[in-house]
Amino acid sequence: MTVPSPAHRGGPDDVPPPDPPWTPGPHPDPDTDPGADEPEEDTQEARAAQRELVAHTPGFIFSEAASFGGSLVAGAQHGVSAGGSARDVFLGGKTEIHHHGTGSASQAYASGEIPRQGLDALASVFVESPAFAAALARLRDERVLVLAGAHSTGRYAAALMLLHRLGVPAVRALSAETGPATLAGQLTAPGGHVLRDLPLSRNRPLRDTHLYAARDRLAKSDGYLVVTLERSPFLLGVTPSVWEPPEAAAVLRAHLADLRKEPGDSAGLLGLGPVRDFLARGAHRPAEVARFAVEVARYDGGEEAAARLADFGHAAVEQQCREWLGDPEATLRDKAFLISLAVFDQAPYVLAAELADTLYVHFQRLQHPGQPPEIPVFGLAAETRLERARAEGELRDEETDWGPVPQFTARFKKENTPRVLLGEVWTGHPSARPALVAWLKELARDSRPVVRTRAAAAAALLARADLPSAMALLIDGWATSKAFGPRITAANTLTLAQLLDAPVVLRLLTQWCTAPHWARRWTAIRAFGLLAPLRPDLAGPALGALAARARAGGSDRTESNNLVDSTALLLSVGARRGEMLSELVRLLHHDTASVRALALAAFVRSCDNAEEGALVEWYADTGMYESDSARDLATLWRTALGDRGHTRGALTALRTWVRLAERRADVALALELLLPALIATADDRKRLSHELAGLPAQDGGARSAVADRLLRLLIPSTPDPSRDPSRS
Repeated sequence: MTVPSPAHRGGPDDVPPPDPPWTPGPHPDPDTDPGADEPEEDTQEARAAQRELVAHTPGFIFSEAASFGGSLVAGAQHGVSAGGSARDVFLGGKTEIHHHGTGSASQAYASGEIPRQGLDALASVFVESPAFAAALARLRDERVLVLAGAHSTGRYAAALMLLHRLGVPAVRALSAETGPATLAGQLTAPGGHVLRDLPLSRNRPLRDTHLYAARDRLAKSDGYLVVTLERSPFLLGVTPSVWEPPEAAAVLRAHLADLRKEPGDSAGLLGLGPVRDFLARGAHRPAEVARFAVEVARYDGGEEAAARLADFGHAAVEQQCREWLGDPEATLRDKAFLISLAVFDQAPYVLAAELADTLYVHFQRLQHPGQPPEIPVFGLAAETRLERARAEGELRDEETDWGPVPQFTARFKKENTPRVLLGEVWTGHPSARPALVAWLKELARDSRPVVRTRAAAAAALLARADLPSAMALLIDGWATSKAFGPRITAANTLTLAQLLDAPVVLRLLTQWCTAPHWARRWTAIRAFGLLAPLRPDLAGPALGALAARARAGGSDRTESNNLVDSTALLLSVGARRGEMLSELVRLLHHDTASVRALALAAFVRSCDNAEEGALVEWYADTGMYESDSARDLATLWRTALGDRGHTRGALTALRTWVRLAERRADVALALELLLPALIATADDRKRLSHELAGLPAQDGGARSAVADRLLRLLIPSTPDPSRDPSRS
């Protein structure tokens, strides 16, 4: 939590009063800026907006995004990795329970032995990829193997088979609650162990020391361990074995040989036209191939069997969506439910059902303008409606402001159905656009964050299908609104549209950053802040566009704050933090004062944050060990503390770091190493020592031990309170 700015207690002459406005320039133009005549509106802090966007965007958006390799997005996990290719024979039922939280290092988590019959069933259909033999040799030699691969490529099945091929007496699945620090403590039994999809983050990396401890424990118990995860930048000193799935044809052949015992059957089935078409459509997940194998094995030469094969895959989804929307016998309410379910896929069913009726009202008004709309109070059961929509539901925990709450969530069985269905509505049925546009605008005004975010996600999919129409009918109207809510919806929409590689969105945002209309500028500035943490490769262009807006000058207080917020978010891009620090240092030498001020203000705001994954945690965990990053961060700290426009904010941010250091030894060590680099003049020492000397403990008592220790670094003659009997 960010520490609020304390009341000024007096101090050295160079500590100024509260900061003046940071951007020089003319008074804002009342014709193009909100100005003083507009009532001050409620806004949302950028970090909160970014969390909300990631939390409520449907998983299929991230899996559709061409720039995303798997389901890990900005530290948030979307979706569940299926991994295996044995038709679920070894995974058990479909019910999955997820727990989120941390435990102490000494906590023991439940684990269990995987049934031998499940492993044998998997072995009968498992296909080794070229990398399998090398991984097996490495596991046999080192006892610990980290297997990294993309989402749903069969890496978990590969992990089980690696242990199975070693001939271990048993394979135990470790609890998903197991973290890097507690890993070694779970390896007490002999045999094989597998930890599936270990979640890592900036403040929870997997280090080589964790594996050393695990290897020592395994050597004592004659055990082996395979850890599966997605490719991650948070492997420190760890070189994973990279898993690539086998070819789809080989997987299909293995499953058919298991399902059809007659010799020669498989060759004939693989030659069928629908089977050749399926294999020619590109890469398929092993689990998808396994499901297709079941359909192929059922083939008996009849027309119905041939139709089942032809209906499998993407083409089948497109055809199904066309049939749903074009079916003259389907009611408007049925079609409204399908569209609503596409928008609220993987969300609580009640939202899809409730808001489907709202869309139904819009459809009725469009098709029968002279009749009052009617909604049946009662109707089909949820299970029936979902079955007709080729969807399924499950009870799962949904995060709320008050903690996880069980909700019955619904999703289409085929992941690409929402994208295909919304695209077909937008481009194939333009007469439905007025009702769809009115409905999405209504969703964007809803008080529930998930509803507003889903409206933006739907608009992003429409923009990818037909950007000019989506801009004209939805996005630009939101972007030019005087109210905050529609503008953040526009920013969310453009962010997600860029993730989906919709055409020219990046160019549009860059142009809008310096556009004459203040609301378009605000929207583009916020969108760049939301986008960069999700697309680290765009952090550089985003900073360039934001700096160009600062260079133009003339921003009012609201826009200036938005600029600082969005620029500060660029420092949350884990893989690019060092690069962004270097770029901010470069901006300190810019010939425009407003650009230099933006760099300092954004840095200070990013520092004044103690949330999980904040800049201070990254610095203590990684940054201080990188010479360039440590040097650049010290330069920014020193400049901010010495700049009269930012001194007070920088001192407040320093308090935030000291408060966190009182709870975390690694942050305390980082501060001890950083503090001497912040002193270039006597005034620097005077300013910092004054702040630390007046910093009470969090309970309101005397200075904390951390503050005392830091103060002694600045003023060696400061007495050590731990040796003062009067304070014991």
